[in-house]
Amino acid sequence: MAFTQFNLDSRLVRAIEHMGFEKPTDIQHQAIPAAMTGQDVIASSKTGSGKTLAFLLPAMQRLIKNRALSKKDPRVLILTPTRELAKQVLAHLKAISAGTQFKCTLILGGENFNDQVKALDKNPEFIVATPGRLADHLSKGLFYLNGLELLILDEADRMLDLGFAPQLKQINEAADHRKRQTLMFSATLDHGQVEEFAKDLLKKPKRIAIGSITSEHVDIKQRFVLCDHLDHKQQLLEHFLQTETIQQIIIFTATRADTERLASELSAKGITSVALSGELKQSERNRIMESFAKGQQKILVTTDLASRGLDLINVSHVINFDLPKHAEEYIHRIGRTGRAGTKGDAISFIGPKDWASYLNIKALLQQEIEFSQVDGMVAKFSGVKPKKAAKANVADNKTKQVQKKKKPAAVKTKKKIIFSDINTGDMPVMRKKPVKVIDESDFKEQD
Repeated sequence: MAFTQFNLDSRLVRAIEHMGFEKPTDIQHQAIPAAMTGQDVIASSKTGSGKTLAFLLPAMQRLIKNRALSKKDPRVLILTPTRELAKQVLAHLKAISAGTQFKCTLILGGENFNDQVKALDKNPEFIVATPGRLADHLSKGLFYLNGLELLILDEADRMLDLGFAPQLKQINEAADHRKRQTLMFSATLDHGQVEEFAKDLLKKPKRIAIGSITSEHVDIKQRFVLCDHLDHKQQLLEHFLQTETIQQIIIFTATRADTERLASELSAKGITSVALSGELKQSERNRIMESFAKGQQKILVTTDLASRGLDLINVSHVINFDLPKHAEEYIHRIGRTGRAGTKGDAISFIGPKDWASYLNIKALLQQEIEFSQVDGMVAKFSGVKPKKAAKANVADNKTKQVQKKKKPAAVKTKKKIIFSDINTGDMPVMRKKPVKVIDESDFKEQD
């Protein structure tokens, strides 16, 4: 099926051809026609499957064919979990809308608030934003969503995992009218919070699930290598950097400190690399990502900040220097390579501290995993053996078997008590006052 069969506006078809896309992916094939009918959609597909075009094309088609509900309010709002993903969505949006009159703006945390106010004053038809900063503008009454026609949530599961549920509810309530359409895209529909949230946001949605997040990615070769300690990981990393044919590579670490340390150590050895983490200023993050996207940097060392949504087709390798805490994040990490039909390699180092994460990933993938070895660098570590159940204490068991029966407690006799009624106040409630009955046994016999 070609894009022309969607009956898209000719300007959109030309834009798609200019971007180099020839035919729709599976998620685009199903989501675009459903969204163009005006019904709500909740969809999932694996990373790198083309979800961005699956919601941008019907959104643009809607604005071209329909009159606006409001002259000032934005017509389409696209929410993403991270600034980097928002920037990528905006780049695709600008490419598609180049032949139209529609304006789009970016609202992100970490950037100048007043500049964003000025951008909103120009009444853009499209807003691409992260939930937190957009909710700030909404709370201050700097713009309104009464005329919003289309609300799009990209990577909804990630937004909820990051704690954006209150902001998403606020945005939903601000644009809650019967003519609004909602599209929700998630890496998986097997996410309890996503399901619960969808009930509040979507009206009788069409459900689309393409493949599974755990299905094997045929374009990505996955390798798992056991390691003894940090220095061993360092040696293996240098080995792969020297022996693999690499275009660009992303190295994932556990913490911000690890990214800086590793990038510095590689650079000190003549291996140019750059570190990216959430602690950097937005301008610095932008500079790093732009230089890497342009191919000016060969190695990017980062946390999970860059694990979602970034479409970097020249990334030939991904190395998990540390495994992620959440198994689902592994899928998104390796999805930074093997995109748009290219082949990719994903190499994961597994040390003693990574073992629990490895077991979670193995359970998620539901695949048999064989460990790779590097000559001269074979690890002594072979995995953490499960602890054996503690043996029952035989002596305790015998004690339980021969426990003596407890003697029944002696029955204590109580003196008889009679009660007399006493009025407790205005309310007709009577309490019982105990009155002791005279017992002859309490007195000695008189002479």
